[in-house]
Amino acid sequence: MHRTNNPSNLVADEEGKAAILIALVTPQQPLTKTEEYLTELAFLADTWGLKVVKQFMQRLDYPHGATFVGKGKVEEIAAFIKAEKVDYAIFDDELSPSQVRNLEKLLSCQILDRSLLILNIFSIRAQTKQASTQVELAQYQYLLPRLTRMWTHLSSQKGGSAGMRGPGEKELETDKRIIQHKITKLREKLASIAQQCITRRKGRVDLVRVALVGYTNVGKSTLMKLLSKSDILVDNKLFATVDATVRKVVLNDKPFLLTDTVGFIRKLPHTLVECFKSTLTEIKEADLLLHIIDASHNSFQEQINIVNQTLAEIGADNLPRILVFNKIDMIKQNKENMLRATHATDTPIEVALKTGAYSSTINGYPAVFISATQDLHIDLLKETITKEIERIQVARYIKASY
Repeated sequence: MHRTNNPSNLVADEEGKAAILIALVTPQQPLTKTEEYLTELAFLADTWGLKVVKQFMQRLDYPHGATFVGKGKVEEIAAFIKAEKVDYAIFDDELSPSQVRNLEKLLSCQILDRSLLILNIFSIRAQTKQASTQVELAQYQYLLPRLTRMWTHLSSQKGGSAGMRGPGEKELETDKRIIQHKITKLREKLASIAQQCITRRKGRVDLVRVALVGYTNVGKSTLMKLLSKSDILVDNKLFATVDATVRKVVLNDKPFLLTDTVGFIRKLPHTLVECFKSTLTEIKEADLLLHIIDASHNSFQEQINIVNQTLAEIGADNLPRILVFNKIDMIKQNKENMLRATHATDTPIEVALKTGAYSSTINGYPAVFISATQDLHIDLLKETITKEIERIQVARYIKASY
């Protein structure tokens, strides 16, 4: 089986290739939730350019240690792959190195798990030197424990460095050493870039810093474009924004810096979070967060929880914030489904729709209900942001006076 010797090449020439999706229904993850996660996984596959031709689910108490799914399901999947000439089998959970090796032999196709798929998408989205370096580092960290003799030899990447391989040394050990060397160099490069970023942030310390955060594909970039009136990529794909984008914005004569950062997602690979911590410092060092929420999504509360967990992981969970419930126009189009999904008629979203009070307070945070694409209640959002910026400026003045 062909293997690439460079993680960045994993994304080449994938457009239109056939893929199947595989997930488990477990006591901890019921059928409805598994179906929802597979829908998201299909969106991820589409973002990477793959064509999903079938989904497989199996009920198990826990993943099979050797093959994730059971023996019978593996045989069923293998027969489908052979008959339909499927290129990729994508699993919704992270696979162990041994599971990947076993599945490659049994299924005779490329094996991806959710983590690797996300890493691949990040690699095609990254535009800046910092983001590209962060993604490459995360890919190599993911790759290292999964190396087998099936991987193409990496000698072309060592650049002729002396001492990289001794007489009789195994090819696998050589490959591991090459990757470990690259990881060390990438970490050094990131440290240098991070120091440059710190210097740049010091130069704009006087302005209030506002950061957009949220689950992926909730409309952060659309709102960024609307508030900053700048030309920013807006795409109905997951992780349209990977690089941190900073713009100066003036609302009601109040200037501030607005930053759009990478969206969060369920099961975001830990290596990616670690590698992106220097980029996510833009969030941690913000004075105010705009937490953008897709109010039309059936699982918006779970998405809120995932964002909150990630903010806690990077030490940004105690920052002031405004909750921005976006896409309310889509709720109005499908209101009954939303009510069934929330199992209530008195949620903050429903209250806003019923009463027309499109601002409120939720869990101590100001909340605004908008539609960025339809320009609904944007003035109300701008007013709320302005008030929070004024509050921050007053607090700074009082602190400086002592």
